[in-house]
Amino acid sequence: MPTWTALTTLTGQANAEALGEAMEALTPEPTGVGVFELEDDSGLWEVGGYFTEAPDNAGLALLAAVHGAKDFVVSELPETDWVAHVKRELAPVEAGRFFVYGAHDSDKLPSDKIGLRIEAAMAFGTGHHGTTLGCLSALDHLATRGIVARNVADIGCGTAVLAMAAAKIWPNPVIASDIDEVAVDVARANVRANGVEERVHVIEAAGFDHPDLNAAAPFDLVFANILMGPLISLAPDMGRMVAQGGRAILSGILNPQADDVVAAYRARGFDVSNRAEFGDWTTLTLKLGK
Repeated sequence: MPTWTALTTLTGQANAEALGEAMEALTPEPTGVGVFELEDDSGLWEVGGYFTEAPDNAGLALLAAVHGAKDFVVSELPETDWVAHVKRELAPVEAGRFFVYGAHDSDKLPSDKIGLRIEAAMAFGTGHHGTTLGCLSALDHLATRGIVARNVADIGCGTAVLAMAAAKIWPNPVIASDIDEVAVDVARANVRANGVEERVHVIEAAGFDHPDLNAAAPFDLVFANILMGPLISLAPDMGRMVAQGGRAILSGILNPQADDVVAAYRARGFDVSNRAEFGDWTTLTLKLGK
């Protein structure tokens, strides 16, 4: 079945959400509408719709004009076996001692690596993105130095790949949380598939706003692989929830944004232990106190 996409950009979250809501009233109606902030520090938001019938170009043009968006770009997508495509594109990834793979590559797991089985789904964190790769490498670096975290949290966990990696090297409890219900479902499925459900507890929460996280604090290690804005907003809570001498591994930070994130966390008592760039993205390992 052919599929069409209609994409545009505009400024302001409220404007973008209003345009996305208005798109849902189009005829023919879209099968799905997405509203996303672009991760290029431009302040722009992308609004897109998917259609199984050719969309109404006149209606799209009117919506763009009313909401101050650029003209929609409409494209017809070729018919694709997306499952087969994803399996071809998502080759296994190595990050230090970790080997991230899909079920279709189970036979490629090296005997000397720790396997993390992740299926492509509607949640962030397959290991292929520079931010996830950076966090896994930072975790490997800590473990190589002999550091053991007795209490770990993964905030904005996506697929829970980071939480599972910690659970596989340390026999200690990990709490993985995400604000998105779909991500929580995906994370729980991955935790079961990797046999760490007894140590990884997955919850739906915004930041640290959950009684289970507050009860488990302070943490020896917190992962937060999200975006610069939420990371800076999270800094005060991070200073409260990380134990003295504990660490935070942060990513989702474009390289030019890293100094701003470092400044926000230094103001809360953190020092930079390690800073590494993976493509366009920076991963920070921070330590609270001396």
